[in-house]
Amino acid sequence: MDLHVTLHGRTDLSGQIYRQIRAAILDGRLPAGERLPSTRDLAAQLGVSRKTTLDVFERLLAESFLLSKPGHGTFVADGPQRMPQTQPAPQQAQPSPLWQAMPPAQALQPRSTHPHDFMGGVTDKTRFPFEPWRRCMNHALRLQARGRGAYHDPAGEQELRLGISRYLGFNRAVASQWQDVIVTQGAQQALDLLARVVLQPGDIVAMEEPGYPPARACFTAMGARVVSVPVDAHGMVVDALPAQARLVYVTPSHQFPLGMPLSLDRRIALLEWAQRTGAVIAEDDYDGEFRFEGRPLDALKSLDRAGLVAYVGTFSKTIFPELRVGYLVPPQSLYGALVKAKQLVDWHSASLTQAALARFMLDGDFARHLRRSHKLYEARRAMLIRHLTGPLAPWFTPIVAMAGIHMTALLKPGIDEAAVIASGDAVQIGLYGTQRFYAESPPQPALLFGYGEIDVAQIDEALTRLATALRQQVPVVT
Repeated sequence: MDLHVTLHGRTDLSGQIYRQIRAAILDGRLPAGERLPSTRDLAAQLGVSRKTTLDVFERLLAESFLLSKPGHGTFVADGPQRMPQTQPAPQQAQPSPLWQAMPPAQALQPRSTHPHDFMGGVTDKTRFPFEPWRRCMNHALRLQARGRGAYHDPAGEQELRLGISRYLGFNRAVASQWQDVIVTQGAQQALDLLARVVLQPGDIVAMEEPGYPPARACFTAMGARVVSVPVDAHGMVVDALPAQARLVYVTPSHQFPLGMPLSLDRRIALLEWAQRTGAVIAEDDYDGEFRFEGRPLDALKSLDRAGLVAYVGTFSKTIFPELRVGYLVPPQSLYGALVKAKQLVDWHSASLTQAALARFMLDGDFARHLRRSHKLYEARRAMLIRHLTGPLAPWFTPIVAMAGIHMTALLKPGIDEAAVIASGDAVQIGLYGTQRFYAESPPQPALLFGYGEIDVAQIDEALTRLATALRQQVPVVT
């Protein structure tokens, strides 16, 4: 055997020898029919025990890389030599044209080097009650230890579905039984399931403009044609909906990203429109539980009497995104198909997490956490408004949202979004523009200020520094 084997250190000797001989066979450096030295000779050559080389040969023989001929020795088999090497481009594995054209995922990433960061869609984990959660996880582990190893209901664990149903009835006026709830891997999977069940390639989906890019990507991936619908001070402009839309995606409680709620007149108009056309409405209520002023607006689902609204919610904004638990309360006519789709996608969400979250909700810990969080976010929101309507007013016009854990502020005419973000970077403040939320119409320069993870003192300090930086670097256009 004309092959040099190099050993590094004295750990995993058999693994090192195995990998080098296997690579030599696949690369063609050891051709088919080549006779290998005996295990005794190879062990002596490499300075290892014979058991080490025996283990290597046995593994290569078991995987058909080598062939043993009693009385003659051990030889390289000819099968690996026929394995395809580099192929011409047309023979390479290729995604479908739709996925080739799909833009890369655009998840917001925190500016980890900045001590003050206004990223949206995140929560303050330092305020989460981890001790009660640990008790709930221990309870879930005890349940798992007693149960049989088996697949569970694709729609989710009954206790969690009961907790979600009670919570929605009390907090969002969404009347449902536990049997109506489907537990998902975050809101994104709920949208994916709806798209799978409702849409066919070429169908039209109506979406707010600006809107939530991952939802647009989800519908596009199903072969749908997404049509942008403008929003104004009252939310989505229902009169601009395309008549042929099969699905309408809307964020009525807290429009993403601008923040205004869908007015009651528009809600009724949207339901009437859907009843005339037979379209399904996907209501994404991603952070509607945090409402700070004004008359509470119930979920759009609470007004639905025709079975047209699929209500989508998530625990990412009330607990934290890593939990990856969401839920879907669909029209009854879609329920069976959605459960089938859920089973095909991943069978069911993690039962351990579901059991812990169920106990967390049914024991009242979730409600207590929400009350504490509401007070925290209310104070942060007030501090943000104070700065945006005070020292930062020459540059910003805030859209004072009544709910949610972020606020969008429009830039005054002539103020460049990139310049403002750069000014924040210069003083270690993470700022985020809204241009990426526009798909078709010209973007209106604005910044999205998330206050889920940044406390009151940090907001005060950061925005004071930002005002100083802007006065120096971004002149106000008069």
